[in-house]
Amino acid sequence: MSATELNTPSRVLLAAPRGYCAGVDRAVQTVEHALDIHGAPVYVRKEIVHNKHVVEQLTKRGAIFVEEETEVPEGSLVVFSAHGVAPSVHENSAKRNLRTIDATCPLVTKVHVEARKFAAEGYTIILVGHDGHEEVEGTTGEAPDSIVLVESVEDVAVLEVDDPDHVALITQTTLSVDETAEIIAALREKFPNITSPKSDDICYATTNRQLAVKQLARECDLVLVIGSKNSSNSNRLVDVTRELGTASHLIDKAAEVDEEWLEGVDTVGITSGASAPEELVEELVQFFRDRGTSEVGELRAIDEDVRFMLPKPIRVELAGTGS
Repeated sequence: MSATELNTPSRVLLAAPRGYCAGVDRAVQTVEHALDIHGAPVYVRKEIVHNKHVVEQLTKRGAIFVEEETEVPEGSLVVFSAHGVAPSVHENSAKRNLRTIDATCPLVTKVHVEARKFAAEGYTIILVGHDGHEEVEGTTGEAPDSIVLVESVEDVAVLEVDDPDHVALITQTTLSVDETAEIIAALREKFPNITSPKSDDICYATTNRQLAVKQLARECDLVLVIGSKNSSNSNRLVDVTRELGTASHLIDKAAEVDEEWLEGVDTVGITSGASAPEELVEELVQFFRDRGTSEVGELRAIDEDVRFMLPKPIRVELAGTGS
């Protein structure tokens, strides 16, 4: 089959920033260092980050992923995922004498702190997020009797609270910036005295990647987003692109590209969710080079220089080994 028959785009355009955020990088490094220091197995509660490739690679190295801390053998080492856990998880782990390393993203921890603060002050806390998402479960666990989950403007319309003048607002960190702004606007209209944190809960990486993909969408006929189906921020990149009228699909890897998507496509854009490693982007770029695409460029929206320290137990152990 010829390159023409293979629907070869003339240009590939990469979004920047894309891929790993500081919280994901920290979490993945935490498991890698734990394996280096302690050897296999290292247990991990839930997926360390929502990416199929990352989980598969760490599994090959000896990480064992479990759904609950109660599945971890007593006295074993367990790492908590970047999405955060409820206090009950720490309590259960202590009862089982588990050695724990908490890889919760510091920006998620910030939301947990806010939840505890608002609950202590007697507020009804409205959490904007997706039901069932691990981050939402962890945050809700900080103050289960005080938190009400809202997923849409429609939810706001039917929401009733005991004291409309004593309401606080927090959000999941990986939401659509535009959609969340609409929900928050509806909440502020309904509850004029609603209070919220001084800084936005949606993380810098989610915001930046959505900004970058908006610019990308305006330049491309198709945008491919590398990320796993359970990755909230990756799904939002697809949503944001489609809202601008540009075709977009979520894929785990290059092998999932459907030939029909490329029909009539001159410029294809590529971005990746905050939990997708750069090697998957490189693989997809090579996929297009192999079929004849020669022009590969990058569209930079903003520079990122955020870094987070590794969890203290890992830092201490690395210091002890001289690493």
